[in-house]
Amino acid sequence: MKRDLLQQAYGAMRHDLRKTLLTMLGMAWGIATVVLLLAYGDGFGQAIANIFESFGASAVGIFPGRTSQQAGGNKAGVQIRFTNDDVELLRNVVPLARHISREADKPATVVQSGPRSFSFPVVGIDPSILDIWNLEIAEGRFLNDQDNMTHGHFAILGSEAREKLFSGMPAVGETIRLNGVSFEVIGILKARMQEADDDQNRSVYLAFNSMDVLKDNHYLDGIWLDSEGLDHEKLTKTIREALAVAHTFKPDDERAVHVFDAQKQLSQFAIITLGLKILLTFIGTITLGIGGVGLMNIMLVSVTQRTREIGVEKALGARKRDILFQFLAEAMVITAVGGIFGILLSYVVSISVGRLTLYSAMASHAEAGDIRLIVAPKILLIATTILALVGVASGMFPAVRAANLDPIEALRYE
Repeated sequence: MKRDLLQQAYGAMRHDLRKTLLTMLGMAWGIATVVLLLAYGDGFGQAIANIFESFGASAVGIFPGRTSQQAGGNKAGVQIRFTNDDVELLRNVVPLARHISREADKPATVVQSGPRSFSFPVVGIDPSILDIWNLEIAEGRFLNDQDNMTHGHFAILGSEAREKLFSGMPAVGETIRLNGVSFEVIGILKARMQEADDDQNRSVYLAFNSMDVLKDNHYLDGIWLDSEGLDHEKLTKTIREALAVAHTFKPDDERAVHVFDAQKQLSQFAIITLGLKILLTFIGTITLGIGGVGLMNIMLVSVTQRTREIGVEKALGARKRDILFQFLAEAMVITAVGGIFGILLSYVVSISVGRLTLYSAMASHAEAGDIRLIVAPKILLIATTILALVGVASGMFPAVRAANLDPIEALRYE
């Protein structure tokens, strides 16, 4: 019986093939829209994660400022100064800190290579910054603990600094002068995402202890660390409370010490991304629902046109559920075929589009921060579920109407 009903449903679809194909096209367009919008939402989230990952997704920067509140008998406006003692303090109060590094900055330093001379920022750091900032070496090697302990005159160049100083010529092993002091270039960093006013790729990196020939590095310009397994709200609170006791300021005085937590900002963007995904899913479902309305309309017309046929089937012993199955099966076949073509269309579009400009419009070397429409299995599962729900909802009402027709009235229908 079921086989006969399926054959009748197939014959009915072929009888008005143009109408069936147009309805399938509407469902295909709807499901392709759902898949592409979901892919866009996932691509946006991945682009944000890539941006943070390129700078060190778990990096935490602590920078001294000035107090804005009175504390311990001190007036507001006292300058906070970090020393090596603060680094040891943070090692003790943040036990899950994987790496920690000091930072000393000397902006606008005269850097010379032969007759070439430029003004670049110079940054003194500890070797562990390689992991904290997620730096990658393109040539040579990075600074190590021995370079730091011996105050070695070794330098690491950013990709843009290397191009300006050496214009494509080999740089590793060559000598540059920083404010007249000679340093050997031992490594070149890979290009990083860099906004127009950012100096990351134009910077020269030295071992922190080697900065003493360029400036007094007794006081630190900042401290960087990365942690694992800690609640980042608790981490920030722990850092503030420890430094507040050491430097006599109130823990809630945010101007005294600035704490930059990349993971916390990434979590905030994750909430925005989730909201965007929900919105795009809703828009896609509404678009697919329009195709569902078209399917429902076509099925209602089909029920009206085949009223006499339904009466004959009931007179021959067909039950309500058999008629319901016949029309619901017809609607689901149209939905399924349209869904398959829609998913194929979404693959074609995603491959054709490639990546959509996002961060690379604002920064150089930022292709990883652009949006890629990747149709992942998770997206297909969500889209297929939505498609099935819309197909059942669109086909159920006409099927129920067909199943509830009075057989006597149906046979009399002209």
